[in-house]
Amino acid sequence: MTILVFVGALIGAMALGIPIAFSLLLSGVALMWHLDLFDAQILAQNLVNGADSFPLLAVPFFMLAGEIMNAGGLSRRIVTLAMALVGHIRGGLGYVTIMAGCIMGALSGSAVADAAALTALMLPMMVAAGHDKARSAGLIASAGIIAPVLPPSIALVIFGVAGNVSIARLFMAGIVPGLLLGIALWLAWWWLVRRETVEIGARRSRAEVREALRESAWALGLPVLVVVGLRFGVFTPTEAAVAAAVYALLVSMLVYRELSWRALCDVFVGAARTSSIIMFLVAAAMVSAWLITIAQLPAQIVTLLQPVLDHPKLLMLAIMLLVLVIGTALDQTPCILLLTPVLMPVVKAAGIDPVYFGVMFVLNTSISLITPPVGTVLNTVAGVGKVGIDSVIRGIGPFLLAMIALLMLLVAFPGIITVPGAWLYG
Repeated sequence: MTILVFVGALIGAMALGIPIAFSLLLSGVALMWHLDLFDAQILAQNLVNGADSFPLLAVPFFMLAGEIMNAGGLSRRIVTLAMALVGHIRGGLGYVTIMAGCIMGALSGSAVADAAALTALMLPMMVAAGHDKARSAGLIASAGIIAPVLPPSIALVIFGVAGNVSIARLFMAGIVPGLLLGIALWLAWWWLVRRETVEIGARRSRAEVREALRESAWALGLPVLVVVGLRFGVFTPTEAAVAAAVYALLVSMLVYRELSWRALCDVFVGAARTSSIIMFLVAAAMVSAWLITIAQLPAQIVTLLQPVLDHPKLLMLAIMLLVLVIGTALDQTPCILLLTPVLMPVVKAAGIDPVYFGVMFVLNTSISLITPPVGTVLNTVAGVGKVGIDSVIRGIGPFLLAMIALLMLLVAFPGIITVPGAWLYG
């Protein structure tokens, strides 16, 4: 009955069109009434405490770093480097998009920001070269969701806070699956374009490649700064976010000199606006998480799943399929915040590595960013690229299948994540 009250209140509020953060608060109030615990002061205290977290400070700073990166010319130089390396082969613009998605994902940690930048830069070029517009938009959307898996991932930060899991370990464990996501898209694109007759760019000279590498060297230094700093304990994930924002600011204003003081004000406002939405959502979700714990919902779910706790891979498969379905109706952040407090006790009871589960969970919810009808990245690409949402959905199909196949591979072979993650963390 407790589960029905919480889920019913949440779904009912969302069905009425109430924003997800307020829906979470209303479902929390409904659960408090059901448990005869309603107290406005307790509600307010948990709401404030939900956002009062030092690790969560990484979110606004990584958001700021991403905004500065896009406004300061770092993204454009990454695309230029990828063009110099692979732009001359058949389907080269698609491979450029995938490479740029991987590198930019290691800079910003935001799928929406990367998808918007890639759409503005790559979609006109791909259409002009003769690629199908829907398929190109689908590839760009798919490349955009690499960002939440690779460090510095905002989604991994949120999961780490919600699940009480080491964010530094999550970052290190996310590197290999993030790169595998790029490889899966690369193979899917190769299969699709092997018979296409499209315009192929001229091979760049070695001098041009060296120039592109020199121009992008400062941009490539940002992910190195974050990963190396975390690996050797120079700073915490929150301090890494501050370092990334300061580094991006200095490079944009003093090295590339493409970010003016006037534009900087808009960058700060944009980052603050996006961060406030995420932080309020986190705070509202923490109210629900506290009540879920008080109501002992995780214990009830562990009891229900007792027959499969001795089969971790079967349990992981069931959870991943469940999250795929839920992800079609919920955006990534609320999905993480809602399900993590419920699923973590189940995962621990089954003996599944929390870091492995966290990376898999974030990878799964990243895929939800391109699944209709809610898919945030789908809508971003459609809006920025002026493409019909139905066309983007049609173009996403082959890449979605490739990513789901990778997800199933990682369910079957957890060592692909756990072994490199443990080695990188040291």
